[in-house]
Amino acid sequence: MTEHERDTDFLRHCLLYDDTAERHDLEERITQVQRDERCVRRAVWLMALMASLATAGVCYSVVFRIDYPENMDQFITPFMTRVLCALGLGSVICLLVFLALGRIYRKRLDQRREEGRRLARKLIASRLGNPKP
Repeated sequence: MTEHERDTDFLRHCLLYDDTAERHDLEERITQVQRDERCVRRAVWLMALMASLATAGVCYSVVFRIDYPENMDQFITPFMTRVLCALGLGSVICLLVFLALGRIYRKRLDQRREEGRRLARKLIASRLGNPKP
């Protein structure tokens, strides 16, 4: 568990002492943003894997084409190389988009955490009173 996740978990635990609709709404929004962020993180890993495999396939194709030109089919190899290049390029583009989307979700989660801190301060002040200087 990362530090960010531990902080969010602690904040959610503190808010369990408040039984208002605002807390339930905030908890639901935090859960949704965390779910979306996990989904995007998985998509980033998948796109990185696909880009890596496409790069390995293109490298293999280039080496294979240079070493064994007499055994190669003239149609299949260029077609497969183009497919692997397109797959790699598409994966890199998707990877960049998913990384940007992940940053957006992280920013939203930070906003929700700030709302949670505000709510926790209000809860503590209502239960314990204002702090004395």
